Amino acid sequence: MLTRVLVDTRALRHNISMLSERLTPGALLAPTVKSNAYGHGLVLTARTFLEAGADWLCVNAVYEAAQLRAAGITAPLYVLGYVGPEEVEEALRLGCRMVLYNPEALEVAAPLARRLGVPARFHLKVETGNNRQGLLPEAALALARRVVATPGCELEGVATHFANVEDTTDHTYARLQMARFADLCGRLEAEGIRVKLRHLANSAATILWPEAHLDMVRTGIASYGMWPSSETLVAAMLADRHRIALEPALSWVCRIAQVKDVEAGEFVGYGCTWRTTHRTRLAVLPVGYYDGYDRGLSHAAYVLICGRRAPLLGRVCMNIIMVDVTDIPEAALDGEAVLLGRSGEERITAEQLASWAGTINYEITTRINERIPRVEAPSGGG
Repeated sequence: MLTRVLVDTRALRHNISMLSERLTPGALLAPTVKSNAYGHGLVLTARTFLEAGADWLCVNAVYEAAQLRAAGITAPLYVLGYVGPEEVEEALRLGCRMVLYNPEALEVAAPLARRLGVPARFHLKVETGNNRQGLLPEAALALARRVVATPGCELEGVATHFANVEDTTDHTYARLQMARFADLCGRLEAEGIRVKLRHLANSAATILWPEAHLDMVRTGIASYGMWPSSETLVAAMLADRHRIALEPALSWVCRIAQVKDVEAGEFVGYGCTWRTTHRTRLAVLPVGYYDGYDRGLSHAAYVLICGRRAPLLGRVCMNIIMVDVTDIPEAALDGEAVLLGRSGEERITAEQLASWAGTINYEITTRINERIPRVEAPSGGG
């Protein structure tokens, strides 16, 4: 393999254990494994999370649920994303719980559920201020009434999603969303509509606010050992909840495809944006923006070779990058380069790559091309 992603399953188990220990009694842990488990590998990660004590898994799409069921995973699966009419029957056959905010979904699912002899379990999505999926309270209440009156259908859960927990230490708006959600849940109960699972907490809310745990939490980035943001870490420190020791689980490595000498005054890469000022030894690496190594890293990043930093020279190409190994004499053909992770005493984090590329750690790991093999790190180490 020219490039591969190494997944430290010990770190994944540790993160799930740490999160589980901090949940309020009775709350379920439902880590999110959408988008190829944030780049960590869907099936490998899902199995590891469940072995570590996760109760449910959250996916974004029915095809992800199908992959998990095909792998023998029987845990409850909650589909967070839109389920098209043509996918509803498969979702029911797979035993998925489906998010609900379109009345049309209920109309499609009800007769199918009765024909298949399986329940159509829905989680009503309430709009509290993020203005993505969801219904405003009056419309949500009306749809809830329809669900409980429809044979073969069950209103199992009610959910919402925070808009501004991670990007600030001022959580006034998030608190407002919690209050709106609590009000809606109260109105459901007043009408005699009781749901088993109320859930709104993402990673940040799970770490910061025990009162947000309710019946279930949907942890994302923290499950993989990364903090949602520096603001979340600051807020956790202020609340004395920062002692949770998250451990990043993903490393990305590749082999050196060529080592060559370039004379002073030569250009390196497309656009002639880099010119050597002295005789330079280059290593050519077989990864590029097609693989998920962001073009914004051009001229900004470095990789690790033999425990030392090798600066990126020139632009990131579609399938190739070039790095300076002039001061790393050990660099050799087919040697290993670390794009993300640790080599010796040096380490490149997703947060560092995100800073260089002008993005967030979420995007760094999730955009690593799915064709790249995800393999368990030897001896559970990165």
